Amino acid sequence: MTKFSQLGLQENLLQAITDLGFETPSEVQQQCIPILLQQQTDIVALAQTGTGKTAAFGFPMLQLTDENNKVTQGLILSPTRELCLQITNELKLYSKYKDKINIVAIYGGASLTDQASKINRGAQIIVATPGRMKDMIKRNIIDISKIQYCVLDEADEMLNMGFYEDITEILSHSPKTKNTWLFSATMPKEVSVIAKKFMKKPVEITVGQRNVSTKNVSHSYFVVGARDRYNALKRLVDAHPDVYAVIFCRTKRDTQRVAEKLIEDGYNAAALHGDLSQNQRDMVMKSFRNKQVQMLVATDVAARGIDVDDITHVINYQLPDETEVYTHRSGRTGRAGKTGQSYVIITKSERRKISAIERIIGQKFKEEKLPTSEEICESQMFHLAESIKNTQVNHDIDTILPKIHESLADLDKEELIKKFFSVEFSRFYNYYKNAPSVEQMESTASRDRSKGSKSFGNETRFFINLGEKDGFNWMALKDYLKAELNLTSENVGKVDVMKTFGFFNTPKELEDKVISTFKNKVYNGREVSVEITKDNKKSGNKSSKRRDKKSHRKGRSDSRKKSFERRRKR
Repeated sequence: MTKFSQLGLQENLLQAITDLGFETPSEVQQQCIPILLQQQTDIVALAQTGTGKTAAFGFPMLQLTDENNKVTQGLILSPTRELCLQITNELKLYSKYKDKINIVAIYGGASLTDQASKINRGAQIIVATPGRMKDMIKRNIIDISKIQYCVLDEADEMLNMGFYEDITEILSHSPKTKNTWLFSATMPKEVSVIAKKFMKKPVEITVGQRNVSTKNVSHSYFVVGARDRYNALKRLVDAHPDVYAVIFCRTKRDTQRVAEKLIEDGYNAAALHGDLSQNQRDMVMKSFRNKQVQMLVATDVAARGIDVDDITHVINYQLPDETEVYTHRSGRTGRAGKTGQSYVIITKSERRKISAIERIIGQKFKEEKLPTSEEICESQMFHLAESIKNTQVNHDIDTILPKIHESLADLDKEELIKKFFSVEFSRFYNYYKNAPSVEQMESTASRDRSKGSKSFGNETRFFINLGEKDGFNWMALKDYLKAELNLTSENVGKVDVMKTFGFFNTPKELEDKVISTFKNKVYNGREVSVEITKDNKKSGNKSSKRRDKKSHRKGRSDSRKKSFERRRKR
């Protein structure tokens, strides 16, 4: 078995490793650390989240940094504030016995003046988010003209978040002689492009298969009607009393709404999304890490900095728009050698997305039924029994025990147990007695395909080239439209979903907004097309739907004819 002492690390770093309790290096650490210490080379390392990538580049960078030279020698770019702070904190722990090294975090949402002051005192290593880093270079606060090492951490996510231009601008201020170390969980085309642009014959290291999920995580999905997502979530949470989970939603609005509903229902939950201030986000993450918050409801962007080893479940309240993002979500659990569960709540029309994700992660999903009321009550009772069994006795209670004995003297052991557990049992039993049953939710799922909503009066009917094959039912498409157009339910109606396309209505005054919003819009790698249909007045009835489909087929047919004529003339 390989040990850290065999990787070529200095004694002061090995001492810090011992203090942290690390015993053996992970596979990505075993492969990367010796290469980065021994060779002046660029490197592309592909490994899942939770496999120790920070240490894989952190230890070599710390060892190669001249702590007697105050010039900035290393730059680490990461996609989010949370991840930026996490990397900074870890590097500070690793450099415990290299006390002359100054590591500074640079990120938005915090005082630029304070960060500039820390830079001026000398920062050999800077960990930064692209936006704030670009701003500070522009203001001549940071000089990276002499850096020797640049790390692009979570490169796939940085590009997915639209940071390509920022990265290009930042690296244009760095020397061409530097070594670039790119670390990523997946390898989409965009990462390949950035590797070719900024790197010279990089060594490539792949731990496991590309884009494949860790084997420590099992994957399950539950099919429900679109309106039953929250009911399904509650059942999954209640069936696992020890749940310590991240719940993913697609939009900031849904994230806040789900968190608020959980809190109203008595759960220790909190929301994490981009509309929170940095101070609010820090407080939420601190509460989650301390397990004061049991369930963190988050958007994909906000959750990239969540690096907590004990998360038991990832619950996908909604699937992500980009199927590759699922790999990052499920990677929040099953970390540091532990096992985890990834649950997905879907509607019937989203089954195709499950197949697409299976191909990406290299693992099969298991379709499961939601837990019944009886199973939930049983799980809760056994959990309570185990909690009582394992509770340490507080002997301060001894003084009042005689009165308690006296009060319960008429009850035998069996009666006492029944009464004690009935308090908790009744709470769940009474709730689920009136809640939709599993059978009702499954029945709703089988009927849930296409529905309309109220008329706006003077309205416009739109065609969109997204449908069931893209994982949409009427509710999912309506949610997508609301999020993209930044509208409420009252402004998007009569949503109909066919196999390869759909229709929706908005008030007529929103025509220009709809057209401009979807101009050059891309969904899952292909261009979204939105057009005004010819027949707006009768858009809600079946004959109109037939005309819409016929018109669309005719339009495609005419387009094919024109294309054929152009080719024939050539």
